[in-house]
Amino acid sequence: MLRFLVRRIVSALGLVFVVSMVSFLLIKAPPGDYADYAATLAQSQGGLSYEQSLVLKQEIRERLGLNKPLVEQYVHWVEGMVLHGDFGPSYVFNKPVGELINDRFWRTLGIASTCHVLATLIGVGLGIIGAVYQHRWGDRIASTIAFLGMTIPRFFMALVILYWLAFVVGYQYIGAIYSREYIFAPFSFAKLWDLFKHVWPIIFVAAFGGLAYNMRVMRGNLLDVLRQPYIEAARAKGLPGSTVVLKHAVPNALHPLIMYQGIAMPYMLSGELEVAIVLGVPTVGPLMLDSLYRGDIWVTATIFLWLSVILVVANFFADVALGLIDPRVREAGSV
Repeated sequence: MLRFLVRRIVSALGLVFVVSMVSFLLIKAPPGDYADYAATLAQSQGGLSYEQSLVLKQEIRERLGLNKPLVEQYVHWVEGMVLHGDFGPSYVFNKPVGELINDRFWRTLGIASTCHVLATLIGVGLGIIGAVYQHRWGDRIASTIAFLGMTIPRFFMALVILYWLAFVVGYQYIGAIYSREYIFAPFSFAKLWDLFKHVWPIIFVAAFGGLAYNMRVMRGNLLDVLRQPYIEAARAKGLPGSTVVLKHAVPNALHPLIMYQGIAMPYMLSGELEVAIVLGVPTVGPLMLDSLYRGDIWVTATIFLWLSVILVVANFFADVALGLIDPRVREAGSV
């Protein structure tokens, strides 16, 4: 098991390094940077001429090091992260990126984790119902929910909910995390309930799409297991149907589902980002979109890196969990 863990950790660290390079190159690939944004803003709002804006661009690039070679910029960024825990400065907010992202990141991770747990539990339950009652009403209802969750775009669902809440219901808890009276209040159940009233649309949309995938995976796996000879033998012994399904069939149908959880968590994160951008909730999503627009590269690069690390960590824990319950995975990973 130790050899299995070491191999997984080494491969995860290598993957994070590769992802950091690819993310940095993708961010730098499009033309334009923060100097272009700042010069355009100064030209449109400060009355600078075109020639003066060109001079301003050059001054900003020299002052911020944006005119240095890409390799030098990347090495400086990685060196700051590894040696000092410094993810670079935010040009727009004039503060360290880590300080800027910290609160938003934990909000995003908490909401996405909640979506992930709900989507897994509800999706597995619907998958069991769909497999046990195949081609009957339970299966049809569960399959319809899964079909809608997989086909309706999350941003469209968020737009519909936004229109309904804002113009039909007149809902006041939109575009924030807490109400005004709870922003600086200590933690309490009232504050937690206020948080839920602000973020439930995000949880609903992200979890709805996630439970659809979990339901389909669980239903397909369980249908295969229910056809196995040992299940028929358990039924022939006179065991109750619930015992056969929950004790003998479901545990053996969970293996592929556990592996799928490494992919499901990033899916929940992307769902949270989409819905938060549409609803204007101050999590990582709106900040990432704003940094892309303004050319605040270290904010964008750090967000991409942190989200990629979550993907790698989620897959690592999925591998470990699968290795713990299936010796064949440990043996294959130790070779």
